[in-house]
Amino acid sequence: MQAFRIHKGLVAPMDRENVDTDAIIPKQYLKSIKRTGFGPNLFDEWRYLDAGEPGQDPATRKPNPDFVLNQPRYKGASVLLARKNFGCGSSREHAPWALDQYGFRALIAPSFADIFFNNSFKNGLLPIQLSELQVDNLFNEALVFPGYELTIDLERQVVVKPDGTELAFDVQPFRKFCLLNGFDDIGLTLRHADKIKAFEAERLAQKPWLNHRIV
Repeated sequence: MQAFRIHKGLVAPMDRENVDTDAIIPKQYLKSIKRTGFGPNLFDEWRYLDAGEPGQDPATRKPNPDFVLNQPRYKGASVLLARKNFGCGSSREHAPWALDQYGFRALIAPSFADIFFNNSFKNGLLPIQLSELQVDNLFNEALVFPGYELTIDLERQVVVKPDGTELAFDVQPFRKFCLLNGFDDIGLTLRHADKIKAFEAERLAQKPWLNHRIV
């Protein structure tokens, strides 16, 4: 998992409440057994005017010119600004995969659905909760100023606006530790690889029959 320390990026404002995971990545794209390739279908039903199918070349699709991510001024955005209850609906982990693979590193909203919130941290995305007033102000500024960027400092737990104003946010210490060091659940476990190998070796020495396999 990619570590998150300080990130400066272009902001894309998605002015919708209750964006659910089926809107983030529609169900027809969940058939793949791989964890990659979901970025092109992020917000698929809003992003394109035609219906898409798994494996279809995005270049053959008809983009919706009114959708925020298709507007030239937001090309390359890596910070998504959203409204309350972002990520509601089903618990599919494909939602943070799609956001990450599109290029987003951080999400800012007044509130997130719990499971989506947890899944984001486990996949290297930083979901930041700010007050509705703070989010309103960010929306206004992102819409008024083309090229609007924010700097997110996880170590200091602040969002820094272009004028230098800092907006503090909370993050649970363990989640912060994992993001700063790029540890997902597997990475956390592998920190103890030597102890795990030693335990397994001792266990098999004491109970060698456990190493027998049925062929």
